Amino acid sequence: MALTRNFKDTVKERAAHDPAFAKAMLDEAATAFLNGEPQVARLILRDLVNASVGFESLAAQTDRPSKSLHRMLSENGNPSMDNLAAIFGVVGKRLGVQLEAHAVEPA
Repeated sequence: MALTRNFKDTVKERAAHDPAFAKAMLDEAATAFLNGEPQVARLILRDLVNASVGFESLAAQTDRPSKSLHRMLSENGNPSMDNLAAIFGVVGKRLGVQLEAHAVEPA
């Protein structure tokens, strides 16, 4: 019998122990959001929050209830821009990165 492991557990563990991987996840979440894929961005952010700051700590730092944050970052969540900015800010600070968006000129 083959031993298997839940994919989400693998991602969570790697993000928790590999700062470059966690930063890449944050970059991917921001890119997905800016490219019109908010559902993908929310799910990546949820996994990253679980692996880095945790929802209880995120709730304390954003002054929002943990349960609300869970709903915001669910598959059908609908966080406001203020809430997303707060979440990105806390996670970015935890990872030691500052997010910047740059316009790209069309070719």
